[in-house]
Amino acid sequence: MPTARIATDLEMYYQVENYTDPWTEPETIVLLHGNSENSDVWYGWIPHLARHYRVVRPDMRGFGRSTPMPRDYAWSLDGIIDDYVALLSSLGVKTFHLVGAKIGATISLRFAARHPQMVKTLTVLGGLASGQDALGDRAQSWFEHLEQKGVESWARWTMPGRLGAKFPAAGSEWWAKLMGKTPLSSQLGFIPMVPTIDLTADLSRIACPALVIASEGSGLASVADTRSWQARIPRSELLPIAGDSYHVAATEPDRCALATIEFIRRASA
Repeated sequence: MPTARIATDLEMYYQVENYTDPWTEPETIVLLHGNSENSDVWYGWIPHLARHYRVVRPDMRGFGRSTPMPRDYAWSLDGIIDDYVALLSSLGVKTFHLVGAKIGATISLRFAARHPQMVKTLTVLGGLASGQDALGDRAQSWFEHLEQKGVESWARWTMPGRLGAKFPAAGSEWWAKLMGKTPLSSQLGFIPMVPTIDLTADLSRIACPALVIASEGSGLASVADTRSWQARIPRSELLPIAGDSYHVAATEPDRCALATIEFIRRASA
């Protein structure tokens, strides 16, 4: 199991796929997953990306197979980004294309603003620029449900808004069980941080080309809501996706992965 010692309190798990021609030197794509997930959630993207790029997909601190965090861990976007920078440095990755979904998209926005010399292009899916605007009072009810019934119950309860009305029931159950493996201490510590997120000062500082993907009917990040902050990213474009899924990276993996490849090629040219 590939892991890297990032800090005294963190052993970070990661996966690397590279099915490019062996005589070439491919660029790297880094994939950042969402809350209560792990790197396995990119399963639908890997066949598309790894034939053309070296793909690095880590498990965020506290989640997946990385070290769980105690409930009182002081979470911050910058701390999470520092973890990823340390991992990429250990792998010899200096520049890359960054792709993030859900809270991974929010982390990616901040990442690109903080480290413009590292991020060649940015693709974000179902992201939020303000935790308070996107969640409102949901965070408190989520926290209470987690404390009383655990992560898997919370994931199952919130799944319709995450995956939309048309996602198959078996798929929703798979997602609930995957997310349910998240350590409760990590999730209880992480959730209160989300409403404090505010990327107002970061968006205009994103220098690389950016593709923002959002679904038209999502209750958490609709196209209209997303456009209000996407327009503040200088070299950005918005790709609307039909449907009511917030997690478009999961519900439309083929379309989104191919759109990302096309965007990267166009931006690079």
